[in-house]
Amino acid sequence: MSRIPSKAEILDWISANPTLTSKRDIAKAFGIKGSDRIDLKRALKELEAEGHLEKRKKSYGDPDRLPPVSVLLVKAPDADGDLFAQPLEWHGEGVEPIVLVLPRASDPALGEGDRILARLTVVQGGEHNYEARLIRRIGSNPKRVLGVFRKRSEGGRIVPIDKSASNEWIVADDATHGARDGELVEAEQAGPKGRMGLPRARIVDRLGDPSAPKAVSLIAIHQHGIPDAFPDAVVAEADAAKPMPLKGREDLRDMPLVTIDPSDARDHDDACYAHADDDPKNPGGHVVWVAIADVAAYVRPGTALDREARKRGNSSYFPDRVVPMLPDRLSGDLCSLHEGVPRPCIAVRMQLDAEGNKIAHKFVRGLMRSAASLHYGEVQEAMDGAPNDRTGPLLQDVIKPLYAAYAALKAARAARQPLELNLPERKIILGQNGAVKSVNFRERLDAHRLIEEFMILANVAAAETLIAKRAPQLFRVHEEPSPEKLDALRETAAAAGLTLAKGQVLQTRHLNALLNAAAGTDEAELINISTLRSMTQAYYGIENFGHFGLALRNYAHFTSPIRRYADLIVHRALVTSHGWGKDGLDPAEIDKLEQTATHISDTERRSMMAERDTTDRYLAAFLSERVGNEFTGRINGIARFGVFVKLDETGADGLIPVRSLGREFFHFDADAGTLMGSDTGLIIAIGQEVTVRLTEATPVTGGLQLELLTLDDKPLPRSRRTSPAGRSGGKRKASKIKRKTDKIKRKVVRKKR
Repeated sequence: MSRIPSKAEILDWISANPTLTSKRDIAKAFGIKGSDRIDLKRALKELEAEGHLEKRKKSYGDPDRLPPVSVLLVKAPDADGDLFAQPLEWHGEGVEPIVLVLPRASDPALGEGDRILARLTVVQGGEHNYEARLIRRIGSNPKRVLGVFRKRSEGGRIVPIDKSASNEWIVADDATHGARDGELVEAEQAGPKGRMGLPRARIVDRLGDPSAPKAVSLIAIHQHGIPDAFPDAVVAEADAAKPMPLKGREDLRDMPLVTIDPSDARDHDDACYAHADDDPKNPGGHVVWVAIADVAAYVRPGTALDREARKRGNSSYFPDRVVPMLPDRLSGDLCSLHEGVPRPCIAVRMQLDAEGNKIAHKFVRGLMRSAASLHYGEVQEAMDGAPNDRTGPLLQDVIKPLYAAYAALKAARAARQPLELNLPERKIILGQNGAVKSVNFRERLDAHRLIEEFMILANVAAAETLIAKRAPQLFRVHEEPSPEKLDALRETAAAAGLTLAKGQVLQTRHLNALLNAAAGTDEAELINISTLRSMTQAYYGIENFGHFGLALRNYAHFTSPIRRYADLIVHRALVTSHGWGKDGLDPAEIDKLEQTATHISDTERRSMMAERDTTDRYLAAFLSERVGNEFTGRINGIARFGVFVKLDETGADGLIPVRSLGREFFHFDADAGTLMGSDTGLIIAIGQEVTVRLTEATPVTGGLQLELLTLDDKPLPRSRRTSPAGRSGGKRKASKIKRKTDKIKRKVVRKKR
């Protein structure tokens, strides 16, 4: 084909081939060569001028696209029986994209005219642009149940695992989804709620053995009482929400704000942009913009949405699923800063000097359009000299200025000296069947630290603004360690030959000096763990006691209102204090702010416990096939009943029962955190390196039981006592052992030398 394509043909090509949008790609597709390229260039410029395309470096693309979660209108099946849908919130002026709906076997039947919420995947090179998977029908909110399926001659029943559930559920023969007797299943209500008889259900997911990995997170959710089903009124309010217009907002759509998140992120609540400050009074300075999804515009005080968000307090994250604070219509769509989609935001412009100190800031309520949804790895690779097709066009004007501003913030952080713990975070990778595929430790890139510093800076700006305006707000509080915990840390440090000074007001720089002194030594992990354990738990409060760990006087959570109710409160306070609208804090909400702070601090702890239990169960299932194998690890806890060990390979925690340590009696010294053998004098303490054998792994409880083989690379000494009677003899020596322990407890970690 050598003729110049029409504008419609060009738009069709770009829509169908979103990754092949450079002028060279378009010319190659239509066989345009030589001087004809001038006519193609002219056609592209006209399309750009008409608003159908926008040029990004050397490529062209529709200025708007569909978000990953979208509302669709189902069309009638075509001649081949395929089901297509029309996007109801298409903002582009080009050719409307074609969306193919791919029903699952467990999905309810869809018909022409149905409005659905669906998750979209971009299709390249096909006859359609997106493929859609049903989340649910708009206007429907079928109740869900988790339970054990019991097969009957026709169909079966579901016995809920929730103890508070009063009824079993009937499953018709054609709604079993192939489930077998005894399997754990997830089902949803089938048909209208009847007044008489048991409710009916349709199985939508088979989870297999109730003790299998795929069921782990669901069981934890129910055990800890985390709400995972939205009431009808909440879903109805979310479904009624519409995209926000520009009216009353600052237009930020031309600013190249980008989101940088994990590669598997489904929602994006923060975006950033930076550039060199052109103010001659601030040589070498930077301007940093942080834009946050404007959730307050959709979740108004006193509504069903607001009551449910407060009840949940926060989203809960598990290796295989997320229990969101807000319905997917908001969390995955209207409140998520998706690439190329106009979204309301509250943004803060922060001015930094050359040393990274914030010298000014201001907040605006705006409408933005993310230039790109990037992930940490590709951003870091771009800075390291290996940009891809997505990051290459953004490298000079967007990514490098972000890193330049971060370099200045690093200098300010070094001067401030927040607590610098070195405790790698583990990440569980699941396979297709929901079982653990591998356990890795998360890599900490500069891209992670960059976003972290920008978010901290924005949180500080929010707290300072509300303090200056004397507005009610929720602070994120982290108080300094108690004197008792500091004394315990000093003893641990002394046992390792290190010093934590006494008789002065403790600051994070003192703890950092201790951590730096331990770095690279055998005691490094012990000191990091002990320092972490000396810390108090952060909480939300209406009184500003500062954030000890971050070494900040004023701190509030502002940057994640999709997943934290505290941030939504701060957004509302900013709306009220700036006079931006009627969707700010109301008097009733202000009156119960202290109760809200206590409640969401509790829900945060609830989620942490459920997430920890889930991780333990996944790791136990992963290791259950390796019972009898030997592992290296380090002791990270001592109790009267046994020794806790963190395994090096996976970070899993296991228990060595005290009864398995030998026939001798072990004296437990709570102050020193040691166990000492009455016969051998063997001392077991936190931080020692061990080799252990895995003797038991119980996925249902998440428990790992271990056998101690070596301590600090030395085999265990053999006790002279050979009968159980020796244990009682050991007890009579307890007072003598206590005196001996007191003398040497400062040297327990150095026992191997």
